[in-house]
Amino acid sequence: MGETIVADITAIILTRNEEEYIQDCISSIKHIVKRIVVVDSFSTDKTIEIANMAGAEVYQHDFFNYAKQYMYAVEIAKVKTTWILRIDADERLTKESAEELAKLCDENEMTDINGIILRFYNIFLGKPMMHGGMYPWKKLSVYKTGKGNIEDRNMDEHIVLNSGKIIEAKKDSKHLAFRGLTFFTNKCNWYSTREAMDYFEQEQLSTKNADFKTLLKMKIYYKLPLGFRAWGYYIYRYYIRFGFLDGKEGKFLLFFMHIGIDF
Repeated sequence: MGETIVADITAIILTRNEEEYIQDCISSIKHIVKRIVVVDSFSTDKTIEIANMAGAEVYQHDFFNYAKQYMYAVEIAKVKTTWILRIDADERLTKESAEELAKLCDENEMTDINGIILRFYNIFLGKPMMHGGMYPWKKLSVYKTGKGNIEDRNMDEHIVLNSGKIIEAKKDSKHLAFRGLTFFTNKCNWYSTREAMDYFEQEQLSTKNADFKTLLKMKIYYKLPLGFRAWGYYIYRYYIRFGFLDGKEGKFLLFFMHIGIDF
């Protein structure tokens, strides 16, 4: 087996009370990146202490929304590396996906490839969600410094490239976003509030940089009748996309995602 590549990457992680997750997140990337920057919104647990001990640079900043917090992180970090990796505390690169990412970044430093999409599988109640359109969950997580921006949204913000091409990684990484029913219910309530803010500001937001998924949601999905869109999306994911194959965990997840958060 060849030597592990340390790619020219700065990783940025936004945190708030992530003491249970931040160590594993950092451990999954620290061997392939040159720098790890954590921007914390004044955690009351041991997140900052753990991140510091794991070798990250830690800054604190008041939280308004993820987009603005991320913009602050990029600014305060004064990134000089070729690439930026946006990774959440509940995301993990596997050994295979980390090595693949490092290789892709190293090989494309001087090409017109400016973005890399990472693939994830979600875990809910301890079980990987492999159906219902939940797998693979894809996200433009890596981009060349200065070649991308984040959508200025309150919720479901995406990285959007200014120019260049995008490639997709083939190895799976892990996403631990759904940490139990209590956490997930609170998360749905939080997300629905943020989503509502974006909905009522959509005319203004639609004029700014936005990816296709965001425009589709704002221009078509939210024009459908209240209630119908959630049930329709649930039926689509659970039956047509075979979400029932993920068992009771899959049913719970899809129900809460598409019934509980409609407004």
